[in-house]
Amino acid sequence: MSQPTVEHQESLSRIEQDAWLWLGRLQGQPGDGVQMAFERWLAAAPEHVDTFVRMQSLWHLSRPAAQQLADEEAAALQQYLRNPVSKGPYWASALAMAACLLIVVWGAGWQPLRWVDDLGADWVSAPGEVRTVALSDGSRVVLDADSAIAVQYSAGERHVELRRGAGYFSVVPGEIPFTVAAAGGEARVLGTRFEVRRLGEGARVSVQQGRVAVRGGPLEAPRVLTADQQVSYVAGVSGNLQGVDVGALTAWRDGRLSFYRAPLGEVLDELRRYYPGRIVLLNDELRGKRVSGSFASQDPQAILDALQGVVGFEQHELLGRLIILR
Repeated sequence: MSQPTVEHQESLSRIEQDAWLWLGRLQGQPGDGVQMAFERWLAAAPEHVDTFVRMQSLWHLSRPAAQQLADEEAAALQQYLRNPVSKGPYWASALAMAACLLIVVWGAGWQPLRWVDDLGADWVSAPGEVRTVALSDGSRVVLDADSAIAVQYSAGERHVELRRGAGYFSVVPGEIPFTVAAAGGEARVLGTRFEVRRLGEGARVSVQQGRVAVRGGPLEAPRVLTADQQVSYVAGVSGNLQGVDVGALTAWRDGRLSFYRAPLGEVLDELRRYYPGRIVLLNDELRGKRVSGSFASQDPQAILDALQGVVGFEQHELLGRLIILR
């Protein structure tokens, strides 16, 4: 099993930043003027050559991860833009280049789509932060790390939109329905305790106490869940009801992340909420590998180290803000 390779540096020197920018300018077919300017920069100081070679190695390691991040951002942005994002090679290359620069020069903690979710949110939790919110009717929401909700109460409905992440809802009983909307579906209750979690393009509802009516979309009939039942939905269609230990599933409220035969990709999605930068898996064959365990949520690096011992992936850390798994 390979040992993790650590390439950590909190910030780049001016020469390192210049070398990185030269790497970007030299991609494709640079003109004679660019090539001559680059050669003059190399000859200006001996450390320029050494630094450029080091940055070139870093470029080759980070570029696949940057391309994946760029593709993810482009796909997600299409949800918010009227005109589809071009899929041409120039666009993909430009996004990858921008992602590389952001990762290496400014750090990988910048995630541009968060502000879109947060713009319309009333309550937000930061990466690594579990936050409890008291609503005006006395109901409470525990937000998982890196989550966002929008709340709208009216005379006929108590409505919450889960814009990102997950929330555990303790609803005060009342005659006015309490609805949580997420990914085109909704969970509707009068008073109970349950979790709603965004998963990719869909969502999952898990009930700990009481009864919850769930429908995956406006054309689907509601299905009633009771204690320790769970259902997931995507694209307006719900899956089968599952029996689960919701207490263990929601142990994140007490600082524990528990998984039982969960796909590695799903586990990494949860870890990303607790890591201040980005975690990128470049080995698709490992994404579906099943893992189990219970871990302290505030130490995502220790969780990755434990998973590495079981799954056997390589770890590469860049600048303390990007972890590449392959």
